[in-house]
Amino acid sequence: MNIHTIKLNEQFCDDVMEGLKTFEIRLNDRNYQVGDIIHFKPVTNDGNEYYHKIVNRVYQITYIISGWGLQNGYVAFSIKEIQCDPLEDYV
Repeated sequence: MNIHTIKLNEQFCDDVMEGLKTFEIRLNDRNYQVGDIIHFKPVTNDGNEYYHKIVNRVYQITYIISGWGLQNGYVAFSIKEIQCDPLEDYV
């Protein structure tokens, strides 16, 4: 299991937290695997970090797919929030 801290555009933060956006499409430059942990770092449209309460949440990859219309080298993976105590165990 790997822990990945990845940027998440501000327009998606609320949707991820509310469970509306349950997937990510990413370049597979980190060798994402089912079971890996995702910690999001919120960024604005111009790439600057900012605070959003999603930084206090942790997600786990539950499914991965490549090919099937995705650009070569990219994957789509589904995520679900997991509860952890303390958060520092994952990030």
